[in-house]
Amino acid sequence: MEQLNRGETPKKEKFNFKEKKENTVHSLFEVEHFLHDFRNICKGLKLYHILRK
Repeated sequence: MEQLNRGETPKKEKFNFKEKKENTVHSLFEVEHFLHDFRNICKGLKLYHILRK
């Protein structure tokens, strides 16, 4: 990052909607897969407890 002199304002980056949309879609995709895997783990644990008895 550039070092600013006294009295200068930092340059704002241009808002890139396409990039933000792509990042959001990827994040939601990862969350969806995590929750799906978590549900499968819970089902496996329930089955294990049933079969263990």
